[in-house]
Amino acid sequence: MKTVTCVRRPVLVQFVLLLVLGSLAQAQEINCAECHEDLEVSSSAHPDVACQECHTNVTLEHEANDLEPLSSENSCAECHGKILRTLGRSAHDEDVSCNDCHGDPHDIHVIDDLASAVSPINQIQQCGACHDTPASLIDGYLTSEHGKALLLSGLIDAPSCSDCHGDHSVYPISSKRAPGSHENSPEMCGSCHLLLLETWKDQSAHGQSWQAGEDGPVCIDCHATHDIADPTTAASRLASADNCGDCHTEYLTTFRDGFHGKANDLGFVQGATCADCHSPHNNLPAEDPLSSVNSANLVATCGQCHDDVTESFISYDPHNDPTNPEDNYVVYIIWVFMTALLIGVFGFFGIHDILWLQRSLVGVLRGEFDEKFDKSGQYVRRFTKMNSRMHVVIIVTFLLLALTGLPLKFHAAPWAQTLMNLLGGVDSARIIHRIAAIGTFGYMAMHLGQLFVRWVINKEKGLLWGPNSMVPQPKDFRDFWANIRYFFYVGERPAGDRWTYFEKFDYLAVFWGVMIIGLSGLMLWLPGLFTSFLPGWALNAAYVIHSDEALLATGFIFVFHFFHTHLRPESFPMDLVVFLGKMPLEQFKAERSLEYERMLDNNELDDHLVEPPTSAELKKAYLWGTVFLLIGVALAIGIILAMLGL
Repeated sequence: MKTVTCVRRPVLVQFVLLLVLGSLAQAQEINCAECHEDLEVSSSAHPDVACQECHTNVTLEHEANDLEPLSSENSCAECHGKILRTLGRSAHDEDVSCNDCHGDPHDIHVIDDLASAVSPINQIQQCGACHDTPASLIDGYLTSEHGKALLLSGLIDAPSCSDCHGDHSVYPISSKRAPGSHENSPEMCGSCHLLLLETWKDQSAHGQSWQAGEDGPVCIDCHATHDIADPTTAASRLASADNCGDCHTEYLTTFRDGFHGKANDLGFVQGATCADCHSPHNNLPAEDPLSSVNSANLVATCGQCHDDVTESFISYDPHNDPTNPEDNYVVYIIWVFMTALLIGVFGFFGIHDILWLQRSLVGVLRGEFDEKFDKSGQYVRRFTKMNSRMHVVIIVTFLLLALTGLPLKFHAAPWAQTLMNLLGGVDSARIIHRIAAIGTFGYMAMHLGQLFVRWVINKEKGLLWGPNSMVPQPKDFRDFWANIRYFFYVGERPAGDRWTYFEKFDYLAVFWGVMIIGLSGLMLWLPGLFTSFLPGWALNAAYVIHSDEALLATGFIFVFHFFHTHLRPESFPMDLVVFLGKMPLEQFKAERSLEYERMLDNNELDDHLVEPPTSAELKKAYLWGTVFLLIGVALAIGIILAMLGL
């Protein structure tokens, strides 16, 4: 058996060897600098690391082509072995090397150095070199609150890529180990937003659901990930309803059907959104005493926007579905009535006017309306100047109400936003709408005052019965039946009198409309006043009535009334009598023969004969008549397209 003896070198020998090795290392450094004089080494992370510590395959006699490529995994592993093992288990296990992130090995800086490739300020570009698809990842971050804080404000502590995704332990977002995963994102975000996290965890139904391990919304569901925006901006407020609606679909539908939702959809930033009522980070069920929508807290919650909140006011249901009898049966019955009224009126006059249109077109082909009335001769006055002026006021106020109200009614239609923008936005449209409403109440009060003077003070006869009365009478029903026979080519047209049955319908519809639309509109305008003596659900009922009656009024005027007066072939393109207050005598004889004969019998005709309109009067009537008519027809087309979902 051979014995092995361990010989210890004298201390002096060891010292000499160290001196020799040190001299060789120094010589090697010098030699590197002599050959690689163009190489700039500016690494702040490795100031004392010699070349051969990374380039382990270097010899004193090597040629330039002898070197194998530098492997960062092998060279970095000598010092950073633990980090490399972590990297090997991450999403970057095979595709990413140290230098891909940290940059040129001769120019690696400590992370705290702003010149480092992985410093917070440079991470965006470094990570974006690979993660440029989809472009929204980087572009979204650059325009986000985090990105603006870091890049524009220079807040180095603002979150960058590694703060949310990790550094060497980057995992796919679907992994439960990823900091930004659905399960971990609250704690990740809470590392900066600590107070919000604690509030959300303890005082939010969402946070409590997360703590229980349930699949509820967390930070990234509401605030997004890369394109995080300031929640107080207009864009964020307007987008919040759709964001909440991703989970609460049924509530989004009822929200969008109410004033708050429609105004929000049209860009009204000041209008209430989900977070205003339900609170964003402490949203609790309504039955919870701490909830902002608990009945005990609703006065304060609604009072953020409304100054006149009453105890009855808070029983208004912003998510009421009038088509659901289980929501509120009274509101449901009102909706059924208004729907039946809409279908009944539109159905009746739709059939009536289609029959009339086909009969008139046939009449045009037969030459039944070829008679040319002398428009330069004698005219007959049908309306006073006050009547004509009041009708212009009615037209202007009605068009303003329609222009400002219909975009809300059909807020999802493509034309609604354009029209609302032309009006200056929801806030401006609301002011115009209320001014027009005051004008409507004004002309109605003036007309009722005139009727009172004529009937009570002047004792005028025939206001309630007779040929000059607007009250429907047996003759109107006979004329209607005669017209139906005429439409079916089995009878003659009935002789015209002062008023036709469809003109009386138009007149009485104004009384109904102003009363119904006006009262319901006042309730919505002054909710605090009306809920001081009415229950809050009365506002839900008023909303249904106001919305449906407005559709009834605008649809009837712009389709049926326009046809009866202007667009039927007999008078196309326009009947100017309402603007001029007079019509040609020959036309009056043909269209109002009964009234003409009665004037002759009573020797009253001469009292109504007037001069023909001047050229200036005709131009003015045609100008304004055309403007009013085109606006009405355009709105009618918009209503039809919206109802068809186009």
